[in-house]
Amino acid sequence: MSELQEQHIIADKTMIRTARIISGIFTPFSIPFLAFLILFLFSYLRIMPLQYKLIVLGIVYCFTILTPTITIFLFRKINGLARHELSERKKRYMPIFLTIVSYIFCLLMMNKLNIPWYMTGIILASLVVLVICIIVNLKWKLSEHMAGMGGIVGGLVSFSALFSYNPIWWLCLFILIAGVLGSARIILQHHTLGEVLSGFLVGLVCSLLVLHPLLSSVLFRFLLF
Repeated sequence: MSELQEQHIIADKTMIRTARIISGIFTPFSIPFLAFLILFLFSYLRIMPLQYKLIVLGIVYCFTILTPTITIFLFRKINGLARHELSERKKRYMPIFLTIVSYIFCLLMMNKLNIPWYMTGIILASLVVLVICIIVNLKWKLSEHMAGMGGIVGGLVSFSALFSYNPIWWLCLFILIAGVLGSARIILQHHTLGEVLSGFLVGLVCSLLVLHPLLSSVLFRFLLF
């Protein structure tokens, strides 16, 4: 093997390792928690009492990260599935379904605590994305990672309209992250370009329809009639 071939192999391994790290950091489970964290740190909601913020973050963490991770892990162990096998389209239904159930409980808990609608809307938007993903997954494989990133971008646009602030730098940052994450999913051969772009579009549209003050009011009126 020539030195040039060895360099190519090392570069490929490094690229794959980097793609795995990026996919591991920006998992779909982490998106709602990240959205709440950004709200509490960088919006006017930072003036809220620390105890209140910790309670909300604790609920979101338990129902959107901890519970889905544990239930999917148990599902894998009971059925003797390896982690990579869950990336197959036909084996993705139960993990997504378990996540949907956990998100529903999160939504019910937040409603019971009378948490403002623009916060519960984050969970609702995530829930709508998951439902669409499980339906589309019957025929095609959407990228849940990119749906989450699309949801963040849509959320930034929506909250900028609600709280009247300029989100341009945040948009630039998360669009850049979305591009890097989409490239990582393609490098790992978990998704095609079409699946990556479609996932981002689904997350973006759902987030705008649920969270944007103007679009959500139009959608609500449409559903009523």
